[in-house]
Amino acid sequence: MLVDAMLTPSDLRRTASGALAAREAGFGGVVITETSRSAYMASTAVALGTPGLRVATGVAVAFARSPMVTAGAAWELQEATEGRFRLGLGTQVRAHVERRYASEFDPPGPRMAEYIGAVRAAFAAFRGEPLDFRGQWWSMNLLPAMWSPGPIEQADPPIDVAAVNPWMLRMAGELADGVHVHPLNHAHYLRSTVVAAVAEGAARVGRDPESVELMVPCFTVAGDDEAERSHWRELARMQVAFYGSTPNYSFIFEQLDAPETTPELRRHQKSGDPGGMAAVITDDLLSHFVVEASWDGLPAALVDRYGSIASKVVLYFADPALADERTMRRFGEVAREVERLTAPPG
Repeated sequence: MLVDAMLTPSDLRRTASGALAAREAGFGGVVITETSRSAYMASTAVALGTPGLRVATGVAVAFARSPMVTAGAAWELQEATEGRFRLGLGTQVRAHVERRYASEFDPPGPRMAEYIGAVRAAFAAFRGEPLDFRGQWWSMNLLPAMWSPGPIEQADPPIDVAAVNPWMLRMAGELADGVHVHPLNHAHYLRSTVVAAVAEGAARVGRDPESVELMVPCFTVAGDDEAERSHWRELARMQVAFYGSTPNYSFIFEQLDAPETTPELRRHQKSGDPGGMAAVITDDLLSHFVVEASWDGLPAALVDRYGSIASKVVLYFADPALADERTMRRFGEVAREVERLTAPPG
């Protein structure tokens, strides 16, 4: 099981220095989010500034860009990283897609399924195959040689999708190379929803479910004293409250017999009360969404939680924007130890 650091893009120089800090701390890879900055620009800064590092977008917004534009960016990043790039795509939510990106959203699941096929058709065309993709939302049939980036020595970039609900997870099991699990996850959800739905989708097309990689973000509450743990616990509480206010994620709390959580979070959110939102996430509820341990105990705790589920764990708080140099080193030690504990024999 690999362990990567989460990297929030900032200005490109700071993003590059953050990736360098992650590598110097001992990480072999970073997962780059996309919020106010482009995940592809940030990935380029990392690829050129920190050679040898695994780089994944986790995740880039799909519908705001044509499949050809996405495919071209991923193709160049796969070449720049010498085969260490993974293309992580997400739908985002309707309001952002329609009102911020001025793009179409509905129906998000089938649209994403077609988008994956279109990106793969572009990859094949870059290698010289005729481009003739005809879908319901995207059609592409023109790529003169002078406009193609041409073949690269590396394999096509793997395509991973962000998926939360069973429909999207089944689709990922059918079509994607991997799944970016949402940060709002707990053990029951991972086993009963994520693993089960991906396996169902894979079975539909005769795929081995193990061939679909699961990348799971984790909120860690690490520390050797209560003061240190309390800092990370409160950060995690705020993140769980923020993510949990989304109506589409309410079923994740229902699985914990806490169906009132999302409505309560939304009530406080609408009144502009972040403290009230945090208070909804009690310590007992929060414990399902975090892995808490001493620094020395954290590797074993991560293996215990995710070892039979995840291909990669992404440490949400192992971000130079959140952790100082000493803490990043501790996170890096944890990453290396988890990889050692889960390495195949021999």
